[in-house]
Amino acid sequence: MKREGGRGKQECGGHSAATKAQDPRPKTQYLGPNPQSPIPNPPRVPKQTLSFLLERFRAAGIRPRTDIGQNFLIDLNLQRVLLDAAAVGPADVVLEIGTGTGGLTALLAQQAAAVVSVEVDRQLVQLATEELAGLANVTVLHTDALRRKHEIQPAVLEAVYAHLDAAPGRHFKLVANLPFNVATPLLANLLALDRPPETMTATVQKEVAERIMARPGCKDYGALAIWVQCQCRVELLRVLAPSVFWPRPKVSSAFVQLTLEEDRRRAIPDRGYFHDFAGKMFRHRRKLLRSELLASFKDRSKAEIDNLLAAQGFAPTARAEQLSPEQMLALCAAVRAM
Repeated sequence: MKREGGRGKQECGGHSAATKAQDPRPKTQYLGPNPQSPIPNPPRVPKQTLSFLLERFRAAGIRPRTDIGQNFLIDLNLQRVLLDAAAVGPADVVLEIGTGTGGLTALLAQQAAAVVSVEVDRQLVQLATEELAGLANVTVLHTDALRRKHEIQPAVLEAVYAHLDAAPGRHFKLVANLPFNVATPLLANLLALDRPPETMTATVQKEVAERIMARPGCKDYGALAIWVQCQCRVELLRVLAPSVFWPRPKVSSAFVQLTLEEDRRRAIPDRGYFHDFAGKMFRHRRKLLRSELLASFKDRSKAEIDNLLAAQGFAPTARAEQLSPEQMLALCAAVRAM
């Protein structure tokens, strides 16, 4: 994608059937067992097709809740693309946000050491629990993944870390079709953890993917791009049309993958301070960087701020949207040291 930025045209992309009367559940289609599954004789996995979802929801007497971002991926080929990209193996502990009916959860369970799946909707928890019965390496938590806007639910982390610590050499991964309304704070807060996922492979709104991958000078560039790119390699895997979801969302979606890069992450001396700093610098994105610094650090004089900007090589007219993630990190370190 290309946008018009403050310094001319910029590349804005990043790094690149009938059932028995006594059984209210509809007849389902299944994927065969994975020969590499850590589960002996794993149960068959239901295919999350449109017909399956329509029958399952009708039998349960419920409807999708679009107010909390319930849009189900119904293209099985695309589901396989997501799974293949995540490259889940027998040493991985997978966090899934948004269990839904358990279709992706069951596929992950065939490959992972453990899956912790989080679902806020009580009715979907009931449906998923029925579909996932017999999968001993799956934990379904009925809770909101976020306790507050800026904090992952402690019970979620406790479950994940317990599985990680259960055996040596285990790896933490996020694989999820993220609910649209919480994708941004979830990704951002997971990166704030002392023990974050090594990879995050997820479905998000296309506009969120664009914000994560944006480059300096682009309209979508902001604190989120800086926060993510200072810690991860970011890849756009696939853009998804609304037609591959049920119900159809009004916007396009995308598969993205964030791969943690420890060298970049270690370069951030105080992640909490840096996260807050980047947010402040983009609070009014058209304001001059000098103005934002003066407004955010009122105990510093104009002369101190001017000298600091000059020492970093920035003109008085510089704006936050012109700074690369590395430049923003260096400016943050200089301010913190004042």
